[in-house]
Amino acid sequence: MLYFAKWKMAAIAGVCVLAALLSAINVLPRSVLDLLPKELAGRQVVLGLDLQGGSHLLLEVDVKTVIADRLNGLLDSIRTAFRQERIAYTNLNLAGDAITVALREAGDLDKARTVIRGLEAELNFTASGPNLTIKLTEKGLRDRRSKAVAQSIEIVRRRIDETGTREPTIQRQGDDRILVQLPGVDDPERIKNLLGKTAKMTFRLVDTSVTEADLAAGRVPPSSEILPAEEGGSRRGQSGRYAVQKRVMVSGDTLTDSQPTFQNGEPVVSFRFDSIGARRFGEVTRQNVGKPFAIVLDGKVISAPVIREPILGGSGIISGSFTTQSAQDLALLLRAGALPAPLNIIEERTVGPGLGADSIEAGKMASILGAVLVVAFMVICYSLFGVFANIALTFNVLMIIAAMSLLQATLTLPGIAGIVLTMGMAVDANVLIYERIREELRNGRSVMPAIETGFQRAWAAIIDSNLTTLFAAVLLYAFGTGPVRGFAVTLGIGILTTMFTAVMITRLFIVLWLGKRRPATLPL
Repeated sequence: MLYFAKWKMAAIAGVCVLAALLSAINVLPRSVLDLLPKELAGRQVVLGLDLQGGSHLLLEVDVKTVIADRLNGLLDSIRTAFRQERIAYTNLNLAGDAITVALREAGDLDKARTVIRGLEAELNFTASGPNLTIKLTEKGLRDRRSKAVAQSIEIVRRRIDETGTREPTIQRQGDDRILVQLPGVDDPERIKNLLGKTAKMTFRLVDTSVTEADLAAGRVPPSSEILPAEEGGSRRGQSGRYAVQKRVMVSGDTLTDSQPTFQNGEPVVSFRFDSIGARRFGEVTRQNVGKPFAIVLDGKVISAPVIREPILGGSGIISGSFTTQSAQDLALLLRAGALPAPLNIIEERTVGPGLGADSIEAGKMASILGAVLVVAFMVICYSLFGVFANIALTFNVLMIIAAMSLLQATLTLPGIAGIVLTMGMAVDANVLIYERIREELRNGRSVMPAIETGFQRAWAAIIDSNLTTLFAAVLLYAFGTGPVRGFAVTLGIGILTTMFTAVMITRLFIVLWLGKRRPATLPL
């Protein structure tokens, strides 16, 4: 226990020097960081929302829209299937969360059930004479809600990642809510606008048979609908509205990429389809040359260019009254994909950098005060050996910061609390060792055997106490959220570094001191 090979001494020294260098990256001025390799200069501890400020949003997924969309789709499928199977019916409608239909022949009831169940398995049927009511089962509703929220989280993550926000927190909260925390965001309104758009894009033909007078009177054929033009976008006449066919010619789901670019000096958005979308887009444009083609985003027409010639390459341009920023945002939304349902912001908080600076100062004061008390206690109780423990404690804190820098972990205010707690726990291992050495000395052992036995017998207690705390930190990280995880990260890293510094660094100092002084008694 008291012998150190030279390679082991060199390894310990190397770890300590590396920890000091990685920690120093967090305090070096920008002029010095610019001289370092980019990969190394970027390895800094990321400050959390409570330390550097930012935005906190609680979003609610409108799952009712998902259910309504599914029932509407099922209704259209039922209509088509009944025609194919020659099942006579009337009054096929959507009423709330159920589809109702009246069969002309009561004998078609079982056949209708079989046909509908082939379209959707998770359904409940209620029959009253020739009338049939169809609803999604509880399991079907639950699965669709869960899938909608999971898909929304993924789309929100993609959109936020596209903005370049570092270390965002995006997690599910409850059955239908999403918690979003964005440290360092200086334009929360843009983020809210990006998250507030469903970004469901469709390509549809404009109904040219509808005149401006018809639009003003709201008269359109059953196969068409009136949609508003996007604010600032292309408009037809003075109405600001379009008569657009309900049939979706090409869906935005088949888009594979979109990028902001310029055409004739104006910002536009270029897009590209996958093979299926490209083929469909080519067919539609070939069959409708000379007709206006509406690009509809979230129920608004953002552009309605006239098809001059067939577009067979699977790509195109969306033009309109875009600014550079709006073109970038639209391209971002299309790349990230459409949300399965609208998101409603039900809670919003903005943490200013001033509040974060106050938190940092409070954390500094707590850390300094805690360090001073620990250092004083160790020196008073254990004299020179207390100094050794304090030096090891310094390297312990440096290793925690270095590990967080390497992992690009986020430091929060609870994380600072974890570091302060680690300082007390770090010297606790030294206390166990020193008290065990004292006990061996009282039992009559000489200096060298007392130190060796003290380290050997204290090791088991150190392992047990630190492992139980490490298990708690792992569980906190696994099941906790936000600030709780920040605390768990620093606590877990601190436990690992504590076991290294208490047993390796402190013991190395003691061994070097023993080899140089050869004391007859110990300053304990």
